[in-house]
Amino acid sequence: MAAGAPRVFVSHLSGVPVFDPNGDQVGRVRDLVAMLRVGGRPPRILGLVVEVVSRRRIFLPMTRVTGVESGQVITTGVVNMRRFEQRPTERLVLGEFLDRRVRLVESDEEVTVLDVAIQQLPARRDWEIDKYFVRKGRGGALRRKGETLTVEWSAVSGFSLEEHGQGAENLVATFERLRPADVANALHHLSPKRRVEVAAALDDDRLADVLEELPEDDQVEILGKLKEERAADVLEAMDPDDAADLLSELPEEDKERLLTLMRPDDAADVRRLMAYEERTAGGLMTTEPIVLRPDATVADALARVRQSDLSPALAAQVYVCRSPDETPTGKYLGTVHFQRLLRDPPFTLVSSIVDSDLVPLPPDTPLPTVTSYLAAYNLVSAPVVDESGSLLGAVTVDDVLDHLLPEDWRETDFHGEGGIRHGRT
Repeated sequence: MAAGAPRVFVSHLSGVPVFDPNGDQVGRVRDLVAMLRVGGRPPRILGLVVEVVSRRRIFLPMTRVTGVESGQVITTGVVNMRRFEQRPTERLVLGEFLDRRVRLVESDEEVTVLDVAIQQLPARRDWEIDKYFVRKGRGGALRRKGETLTVEWSAVSGFSLEEHGQGAENLVATFERLRPADVANALHHLSPKRRVEVAAALDDDRLADVLEELPEDDQVEILGKLKEERAADVLEAMDPDDAADLLSELPEEDKERLLTLMRPDDAADVRRLMAYEERTAGGLMTTEPIVLRPDATVADALARVRQSDLSPALAAQVYVCRSPDETPTGKYLGTVHFQRLLRDPPFTLVSSIVDSDLVPLPPDTPLPTVTSYLAAYNLVSAPVVDESGSLLGAVTVDDVLDHLLPEDWRETDFHGEGGIRHGRT
């Protein structure tokens, strides 16, 4: 862990208020959700259990938490109000870790866990369990006898999974080390029963990433085995263009039912994409590029580009538009490429360095023309603009490749002899 990374003891989070970016209270923290991992790796914090005003308990992913400060938690403001349901691979930190009897690795001495510290990983929104506050001797957390001490997570046994386990929980923990494409490849070669078990055990964001890398038949099979509300959650977590492609493979009744269960804003983006022909710029684009207003600065642009959940293609440039700055935007003014952002002072207005010479793509541009456009101008992403001059989205090179490669390209063995070799994340 890097020095200075935020560390919080979970007992200090119990009951603290959760606020959206506008300062309105969403609810209060009632627990934290963790996932055990193999190889002696510290448990990962997936999110918070938040009790909202109606006393309903919902799940708030850590990826939607922007600040854990003294006495409060700040969110992105995007909260799913569906009731929290604990999955088999998940552990409640306050409910299951505290007052638990475990052993110190070095001395094999039995201790009681009184508190757990979590720490945020550098430059990411991921959080892990960092330390345990324990009491030596027998007895529960209310006993005052026995020495207390704070130890590293690795000094305590009982909070990781065995490497040789073959249950869904162990497979999910093992898959966490892999890139989504590699998890998808592994899932594809599992039996249908085990594939559905493992998919159901993945958290929404992870399953969304993996579904985007699976063949269409596997996508439809897995989505069809999920509860409808869970399926809608996963579709919300997918890129809108990938969600639209998946929904287009479903019967009309199923498609409409899932769209109705999705958040209105997410469903609107997907419906908009489904209105275009599949092999056109409109059908290929994502509706979530980086959009900035003319008065934004280079510093603002770089802050947006640094967001860890952006693909490299979307982070390669920002699009400057007049308000509103969500697609479809106000008038599209041009593009600023990442390299240009690095060459100018942080206080420079993006409107003063915008590239307005490149003609954007109309949404009905056919796939061959989109491909030629990206190749001719050496681009990894291109703006899609309607007749009124509003930015609708951006076509990225990875979406174009998905439609140019053979249908079975995802089944290619990237690790075999003579194949591509790449490391784990």
